[in-house]
Amino acid sequence: MSHGHGHQQHDHHAHGDHAPRSHTAAHDEDHAGHDKHAGHSVAMFRDKFWLTLLLTVPTVIWSGMIQQWFGYTAPRFPGSAYIAAAFGTIVYFYGGWPFLQGGYRELRDRLPGMMTLISLAITVAFLYSVLVTLGLVAGMDLWWELATLVAIMLLGHWIEMRSITQAQGALKELAKLLPDTAVRLDEAGNTRDVPVSDLKRGDLLLIRPGASIPADGVVREGKSAVNESMITGESKPVDKATGEEVIAGTVNGQGSLRVEVTGTGDETALAGIMRLVGQAQSSRSRAQALADRAAFYLTIIAIASAALTAILWPILGRPWDFTMERVVTVLVIACPHALGLAIPLVIAISTTLGARHGLLVRDRRGLEEARLLDTVVFDKTGTLTLGSHRVVKIGAAEGIGDAEALRLAASVQRDAEHPIAQALLTSAEERGIDVPRSQGFESLPGRGVRAVVEGRTLHVGGPALLRMLAVEPPHALRRDAETAAANAQSATYLVEGDRVLAVFAIADAIRPESFEAVERLHAGGLEVVLLTGDSRAVGAAVAEELGIDAVFAEVLPEDKVAKIEELQAQNKRVAMVGDGVNDAPALLTADVGIAIGAGTDVAVEAGDVVLVRSDPRDVPAIIDLSKATYRKMIQNLWWAAGYNIVAIPLAAGVLAPWGILLHPALGAVLMSLSTVIVAINAQLLRRAV
Repeated sequence: MSHGHGHQQHDHHAHGDHAPRSHTAAHDEDHAGHDKHAGHSVAMFRDKFWLTLLLTVPTVIWSGMIQQWFGYTAPRFPGSAYIAAAFGTIVYFYGGWPFLQGGYRELRDRLPGMMTLISLAITVAFLYSVLVTLGLVAGMDLWWELATLVAIMLLGHWIEMRSITQAQGALKELAKLLPDTAVRLDEAGNTRDVPVSDLKRGDLLLIRPGASIPADGVVREGKSAVNESMITGESKPVDKATGEEVIAGTVNGQGSLRVEVTGTGDETALAGIMRLVGQAQSSRSRAQALADRAAFYLTIIAIASAALTAILWPILGRPWDFTMERVVTVLVIACPHALGLAIPLVIAISTTLGARHGLLVRDRRGLEEARLLDTVVFDKTGTLTLGSHRVVKIGAAEGIGDAEALRLAASVQRDAEHPIAQALLTSAEERGIDVPRSQGFESLPGRGVRAVVEGRTLHVGGPALLRMLAVEPPHALRRDAETAAANAQSATYLVEGDRVLAVFAIADAIRPESFEAVERLHAGGLEVVLLTGDSRAVGAAVAEELGIDAVFAEVLPEDKVAKIEELQAQNKRVAMVGDGVNDAPALLTADVGIAIGAGTDVAVEAGDVVLVRSDPRDVPAIIDLSKATYRKMIQNLWWAAGYNIVAIPLAAGVLAPWGILLHPALGAVLMSLSTVIVAINAQLLRRAV
């Protein structure tokens, strides 16, 4: 999820290349990427593929060459001899149209690529087959090769389009944070529900407990704690009183607030975040796929070879039939049947494999780039930490164990709703401690709570409780409390009579998996950075415990992008791992954006890869998958195009003087064989991961 505002352009930070590029190169790359699928959609390729596949079946069945190879005779009836030609012609114009259009655009823009080669091959095969079918040229028609080529190309492009199509859901998810209506107060204090779009500066709103705040504003009356984690990354609800500012899209806690509107619509902080999301999404350049580059070179080689073949054989006295057959064989054998599947098939399989292992690949470029990473930036709250408070350390007085102290404190707080109470109860449950019921529960506002547990009158609270009871903790417990404060953790005391029994350090607990995740990234030679909106003390404490290399703390949402760009300016390949709305711009600006699946829907929409299990150990797993995927891509490109090093000269007839000729049909078989090999090799990725 990405956010952004201002006039930043992140072209040179987009996936694939964050070094500055020339304007022309950037333009050409974007232009080529745009032209290749201009006006195309996943649904179009899908529909064309299925209908073309249906049309290809009779083309293959009534093909003379196929009947000869498999020793069968297709049903004969008047006109059956022209079935392959009729269906092949429909396939050429219907299924082949996107490639013919794309080839025309590539040639018009002087950027020949895969579309050019595909359109050239199917056009030559079509024209040659028409001449053979009409009896104007002696030879074997290529209708079935034409039909299967178009069908396989459509399948490859369908898979490719599915893998590269960007879901544009991030902005919608951000917009959902705002409520549709607001409760406006008039001068008499009467309430009225109004659409958020009707709000203007100076309006006084009533924000009820649990409601989303509809506009930026200032508290004029009331006290409450507001959950701002989806905007600021701050894990603890922030206390709000008269004069405090509130942000649109955040969620009010238990108190009631009266808020004066200071910003609506495009003026809100959330709108600024949404602008950054949209900007980062639109500014991502299209890294040219390996297959496109290979197709470009193959196109040049194939066209040059075919042209040379067409010129030389007549000069050497060979007849037109022979020359035409050589030209067709060169173009058919060079046609990227396999090349069209080499990359998309590997991507499809790696995407499936990733999903099976809890890695949802949303953008193939993110997966491709992961192998090049040297720096991983983690958001703290909800990513390396659990995003909810726990007891992270217990200091108990002599004669009482940690478990017993937690059991008693949780029991005292059993009927309380405060986050500290929830932290004590949850921590006790997670440790398998049975929490007994308490009697006589009493809340002491601003100080803590009191209850009777198993006949003992106990108090639980903070430093204000100690002052009220006029008790002093022993030296060891005071030191534990000071350590907690230095780490920006809340110190909560358990008191019986005039004796402090224990002190609990309560904070957003580190995920147990985070330790192994950082360790594995370090083992792979990567630098690990912590990026958080929390205080420097909290950030430093988490980083020290996990062994993280660098910390950026107290970073505002709009500044997270700048921190990522700062690292990229040092020629680092950066991955951002986050779960909140505030992480969205950074996720989209980073070379690879990795969203924690348990986070906000917005973060999930903006990530290249989503960690379904919210397990940070899956970050090094992504890098491993990326490396294995890249190896398979390179292997497949060699299988798909490498055989042309030998096949194209053979097809052109360099060994003809010695009686060795490659028939167009054999060329088609070699081409098909390379497709099969590519498909099998892609499947072997399952073993590599």
